[in-house]
Formats: sequence, C-alpha cells, structure tokens
Amino acid sequence: MRVKTRFHYELIACGLRGHQLVGTDVATLRPGDEPLVREHGDGLRWHRCLRCDSWVPLRPPEAPTREHLPERSEIQLPLRGRPLRDRFVLRLIALDRLVHFLVLGALAALVFLFAAKRAEFSPTFYRVLDDVQGTLGGPNGLRGGGLVRELGRAFAAKSATLHLLGLALAGYALLEGVEAVGLWFAKRWAEYLTFLATSLLLIPEVYELTGRITVAKVITLVLNLAVVGYLLYAKRLFGLRGGGRAEADAYARDTGWAALERSP
Repeated sequence: MRVKTRFHYELIACGLRGHQLVGTDVATLRPGDEPLVREHGDGLRWHRCLRCDSWVPLRPPEAPTREHLPERSEIQLPLRGRPLRDRFVLRLIALDRLVHFLVLGALAALVFLFAAKRAEFSPTFYRVLDDVQGTLGGPNGLRGGGLVRELGRAFAAKSATLHLLGLALAGYALLEGVEAVGLWFAKRWAEYLTFLATSLLLIPEVYELTGRITVAKVITLVLNLAVVGYLLYAKRLFGLRGGGRAEADAYARDTGWAALERSP
C-alpha cells in the first residue's frame, strides 16, 4: 500500500511560533471541551493545538484565571491548510521583493549622489572598482572592459540622463516595496500587481539569455517563472480555475471550526 505524504505547513508554523493552545488557564473542564482539552487520570491535561492538531500534555494551572474554556466565538483560530500555505509562499515572495526594494533604493540614492558629486568621486570610484575587479579575476584598467569601463561611460553621461536613471530606479524600488507590503498582508491586489510586474520583467530576462548565459540569469528567470506560475495557477488570478470565488470557497473549507472538526 502506497502512503501519500503531505507537506505540513502547520508544523513549520508551530515550530516557529509555538503551539496554539486554549484552556491552559482554566479551573474546570466540561464534557463538551474534549475536542480541545482532555483530562486523564495521570493528573495531566492534553491540549489540542488549534493549528497542527498535536496533543500537548500539561499540568492543570495552580492559579487558574478562568473557570471554563471560552466560547468558540471568543476563540480566534489560527490559519491552517491552504490559507497557511499561501501565507508562507506569499511572504517568501514579499521578502524577495523587500530585498529588491532595498537594493534598488540604494542604487537610486547612489546615482543621485554620483550625479551631484561626479568630479569629486571619479578618482576614488576608478581606483576602488579597478582593485575589486582585478581581485575577482577580471581585467584591470579601461582597455580590458568590464565594470570599470562601464563606469567610465557613466562618468561621461549627461546629468539629465543620470537623474532619469535615478528616478527610474527609485520608481521601480517603490513598486517593489508596495508589492512586498501587499503580499506580506496577503492582499489580492498585490498578487495581481506582482504578477503583472514580474511578467513584464520576463521579456528582458529572456532577451538577456540570447546573449551571454550565466547561472545568475538562469536562476533569476526560473524564480520569476515560478512566481508567475504560482500566482496564476494556485491563486487563480484572472478567473483561472474558478477565479476569486473558487479561491474563497477553498479557503472556507480549510478555515473555521468545521475544518478543525474534520481533522483527526
């Protein structure tokens, strides 16, 4: 008999945040509390985690603060099932977008700073970057090309061109920051925004591969394809697989007390 295993995001969440237990502070248990807390003859109470369904043995409280378990309407259930999985994935994408925001924001600031103090920075930039490029095995000096040669072109660019580049980088950084915040809080509009922005990036990324192919370019393309595929298929964007209504129905099946009672 082949057993089908499933990746349990609930166990990861409980490992990071701890189990979600109720009734650890109550004095008396009632028969109806057994789905959440059970009392055994060994003097221990077994509390069910509301997230991962594990049973945790604890001793009754010495100084209880409640007489009975709170009513179900008073208990806030944690995410589990599909909603929890999507929260993990979306937050991983959000962290990736946060890195983009920080890097692009820093680049925009450097471009503006460079445009304002170009003559002042020129000798230092050349010396430092030439040393770094040589240390990493690249060519030294302008005739060898590489980063130092590109820097020489930047020093020759007009100030207006540098300001436009800085504005473009700042705008892109802002877009990535908005995506990061929206995805972190699982906003539907952020999923659409991320899908559109990432899909547009695929065009220059594929074009780049028609020239020199590097491991970094391939990894970036694969990651962005994975993000686009996940958002389109798993999150049912643009009406795919039933769209937002089917997404809401799937979430409803994995949330609430009915979903908790279906679990073993």
